[in-house]
Amino acid sequence: MSVKRKAIEFLGKAIVLLMPKRYLADEEKAKEYMLSGDKTFNFSSGEHFTCGFSKAILTPTDVKDNKYFIAGYDSNNKAEDVLDDMFARAIFIDDNKGNGGIIFCSIDAVGMSRKDINDIRKLVLKSSEIGKLKSINICCTHSHSAIDTQGLWGEKIYKSGRNEEFMNELKKKTANAIIEAYKNRTDGKLYFSCTETEDLQYDCRTPETFDRNLNRIHFVPFDKAKKEIFAVNFASHAELMGSKTKKVSADFPCYMIKEIEENHKNCEVIYLNGAIGGMISAKEIKKVYRDEIDCEEYTKEFGKVLGELVLSLNDEEEIEPIVNIKSKQINVPVNNFVLTLARFLKVLNNDFIKENTNAYVISETGYLVLGNKQVAMFLIPGELFPELYNGEFLNAENSANSCEANYTPLTKMTDIKNNFVVGLCNDELGYIIPTNDFYLNNETPYINGATDHLDRHHYEETNSVGPRVAETIINTIKTLIS
Repeated sequence: MSVKRKAIEFLGKAIVLLMPKRYLADEEKAKEYMLSGDKTFNFSSGEHFTCGFSKAILTPTDVKDNKYFIAGYDSNNKAEDVLDDMFARAIFIDDNKGNGGIIFCSIDAVGMSRKDINDIRKLVLKSSEIGKLKSINICCTHSHSAIDTQGLWGEKIYKSGRNEEFMNELKKKTANAIIEAYKNRTDGKLYFSCTETEDLQYDCRTPETFDRNLNRIHFVPFDKAKKEIFAVNFASHAELMGSKTKKVSADFPCYMIKEIEENHKNCEVIYLNGAIGGMISAKEIKKVYRDEIDCEEYTKEFGKVLGELVLSLNDEEEIEPIVNIKSKQINVPVNNFVLTLARFLKVLNNDFIKENTNAYVISETGYLVLGNKQVAMFLIPGELFPELYNGEFLNAENSANSCEANYTPLTKMTDIKNNFVVGLCNDELGYIIPTNDFYLNNETPYINGATDHLDRHHYEETNSVGPRVAETIINTIKTLIS
């Protein structure tokens, strides 16, 4: 180990030791507003589904006059205009078995800390305007052209890019959207359909593997005067506006939703991103990186193509009125000293705890089954490498650390045919990488990317909490399922 790396590791431990107590979380308080779901899974059926939808515009009206930073690419990128609005979109689902409903809420943002998500949960649960719930799940679409909601893209590396007034309004508006989704509930049927997409995605890092499925959950109310609801799941970075954009945008999910709503007049849509680590993006992303195409037009066209695919799905399977969900709080070891330093400097606001010189971030993960074992969702607090989902790992010969991946992939944990990842769900822990290919720069770990013995570049590790994130999440989900 080099002298420089030893110094960096010593610095990381020193930061943990010096972390003020007021910056540290209480594990029990961190659980206070996390609804853990069903104690046991019960596959008896309710009479019908009850669902509701609502949305709220999150974009501030003073973007041109105030200081807001665009998140996802370079820091100190001040927003100057608005191309399309950031939204919070919420869906309520209940199987009417008396255990309470569940909420999924999708926010057009690069990511949010679980601490902020718990603030939203608190507003909902303390409102006295909502009925019995057993789970509230808040995800981000991962737009790289939305306003900074994490703090990492501010004017200076040591200064948070979050506008706290904006964040407070975002939490209130999101909580209100969740409450309104509950109030807008109506009875009906739920359906599932999916299609394998062709030539839409690109994997920036070997192994070249990703979830090609476009998944749709479709609610059809008995009352034809009420709107139908689509919940769409697809795996791709929402980064098509490019690094040079000065315009606030929800990126391609916005234009996917516009295409659906313009051609299906009686419909509302929520978008849930998937397993995008590795790094899974749109087919022409390298041209976006090199600024070789009109990014705005490509964003709109990509969204339109996805929207057309969603609308083309017609081979639907009706889902029995059954909802089972279980979530668990987890403590994830933080090896990335840059993130620990960011918490120390109050750039990040995640819930940290410490044991001696070891830091942990409090997060959560979960598992959901709809119907009589018809659809399963893995709720992942970050950007999961797809091989952890599908099992297509690099072998020892082709991995950075010359060893096999020692994981049970998510798809092997369940016998449910239709299953998918909901990424950036209830937290954003960055990239979740298999340990056999987790490779650090020997001189400046977590500061600069490394190049392994196969001449492969390892950028994603600099945006990961550490090498033990994957095992913590995968093992917890295995426990929840078993």
